[in-house]
Amino acid sequence: MASTVSAVLITLTCILVPVSLLTVWVHDIVLDTGRYVSTVSPLASDPDIEAAAVHRITEAADVRVDGSRVTADLAKWLEAQGLPPRVGTAVKALGPQLDSAADAAVGKVATRFVESDRFESVWTAANRAAHSAVVHALTGEGRGAVGVDGGTVTLDLGAAVENVKQDLVKAGLAPAEKIPRVDRQMVLFQSDELAKIRGAVHLLDAVGNWLPVLTVVLGAIGVLLARRRRRALVTTALCAAAACLVLAVGLAVARRHYLDHLPAQVQSPAAAAAVFDTLVRFLRAAVRTALVLGVVVALGAYLSGAGRLPRGVRGRAEHAADSAARWGAARGLRTGSAGTWVEARRRGITAGVLLVLALVFALWNHPTVLTVLLLVLVLLAVLAVLALLAAGGRHAARERRPRSP
Repeated sequence: MASTVSAVLITLTCILVPVSLLTVWVHDIVLDTGRYVSTVSPLASDPDIEAAAVHRITEAADVRVDGSRVTADLAKWLEAQGLPPRVGTAVKALGPQLDSAADAAVGKVATRFVESDRFESVWTAANRAAHSAVVHALTGEGRGAVGVDGGTVTLDLGAAVENVKQDLVKAGLAPAEKIPRVDRQMVLFQSDELAKIRGAVHLLDAVGNWLPVLTVVLGAIGVLLARRRRRALVTTALCAAAACLVLAVGLAVARRHYLDHLPAQVQSPAAAAAVFDTLVRFLRAAVRTALVLGVVVALGAYLSGAGRLPRGVRGRAEHAADSAARWGAARGLRTGSAGTWVEARRRGITAGVLLVLALVFALWNHPTVLTVLLLVLVLLAVLAVLALLAAGGRHAARERRPRSP
């Protein structure tokens, strides 16, 4: 009975690991304004996003600057002043050139604005102010600068257009003063699947950050109930790593599917790819971290087992420590009572070190692969020190033994 329950809990743990990663990602993006802003802020300096923003801003301003109408009004005024009709005709012919010059001027100013720090400030401020709308982006609602209509998430470019308008006026293009506030949207994300995942998002949002804790608890209970706990721990860790690998593959497939089925509203596939990659970059980092952690835990559990290879590895390590202790003792370097104390309590000390490192990892704010590798290096260093101290204690005990005649 206990073995059956253990197998069920371990299987459930492996399934919940990728779900937990998704839960934490949703919480970070939706509920943590600082985390969300730090996620999307790099987009303001992304070349593809800048190019798309310049195009949209120029397009928005061009809708309001009609060269043909301006030259027609000017020709009509000139004719009213008594000039020959051919003058008015010549002025009307300048309409396309005026449009081209206006487009060039708007594009130049828009490019200069988008590549400046002011655009990054506008971008960051708009996203920070609109984070309450982003909260609703995955639940089907939207308001403020970020809006949601069906499966399309958009960002209002009105603030950016207003900045370009002021720059055009300063540059001497007086007609730009007549550019009113525009309601032009830049499509950030579009997917017909957005509506289908809203129920899952509600569930993940309700579960919150407790799901990772529940996953760890279920895995620990499953391992403790197993008949062969070390093997169960190795199996759980490797299966969890495999589940993370499946999630990583799923993200790659989702990205390819999304880019292959971009709707007509998305004018820049490169910008859409940049948005997708930026939004999921912390999720990808979490998946890599969980995958590496699973492999490290499985390897550590295996090397602590009773197999031929683990015993050989540990035997060589102990032999190296004993050799180092004898070398030190020959040169007057002894561990004294500390070595004896460590030798007597080495197993408990090792368990305590593992518990402390596990607690540090659990409390680490958004750990990465580097975090795992750093903690592994710390563990190896501590184990090496304990091995040397214990070897020194064994060597001292052998020296104190009375020699037989």
